[in-house]
Amino acid sequence: MPKPIAVVTGGSRGIGRAIVQELARTHTVVATYNANRAAAEEVASATGAVILPCQLADLQSCQQLATELEARFPSIDLLVNNAGMAPRERRDILEATPESFDELIATNLRGPYFLTQQMARRMLGQGSGRIVFISSISAFTASVNRGDYCMTKAALSMAAQLFAARLAPHNIQVFEIQPGIIRTDMIASVAAAYDQRIADGLLPQRRMGEPSDVARVVRAIADGAMDYSTGQTLHVDGGFHLRTL
Repeated sequence: MPKPIAVVTGGSRGIGRAIVQELARTHTVVATYNANRAAAEEVASATGAVILPCQLADLQSCQQLATELEARFPSIDLLVNNAGMAPRERRDILEATPESFDELIATNLRGPYFLTQQMARRMLGQGSGRIVFISSISAFTASVNRGDYCMTKAALSMAAQLFAARLAPHNIQVFEIQPGIIRTDMIASVAAAYDQRIADGLLPQRRMGEPSDVARVVRAIADGAMDYSTGQTLHVDGGFHLRTL
């Protein structure tokens, strides 16, 4: 019996890489990459994943990906919108630049939104599918030195709700995963500071998250364990989202 097909954007490193490694046990995985082909080839070698380029900020590149997927695979059973970027430079919102804002909107929001649109149309034809948006605790947590990033993640959170509502009657489930502080190269420069804050009580669960923590939640979705819970926001943040007195 052929394996189901999973597409993971940004699958060459960090959270995306862990998701590819997890899904490769049961799925034929397509991992997209932007510029770091060497890292993508390492993932392909280790997991058997198919690697394809996709620059999310370029909608033509997203269309080329969709066209390639349609030519090579009979179905798309799972889409994991993982790829994204942090601002190239953290700046107070009073010093923020339009260039950074536009780049993050294009990469973190516009690209995933329209790629999902294309994949959802295909899933409608199949009569089934699952879609995951990897957002962030920044969807609800104000960081005034990277406001553009927070805004893209907040909007991506709404995108997940919109697609969930639109696709629910058609046997297509949509989920949002909000990772917290996860040990990846995106936070490498501030990891030591986060470690100290976590030790001081920032998180109820007193450890930083690992990419595998997120991958295991994707596993539950991929296995159909949450098929009657479409539209759910799943917190993978060590309890950061809890409000306590």
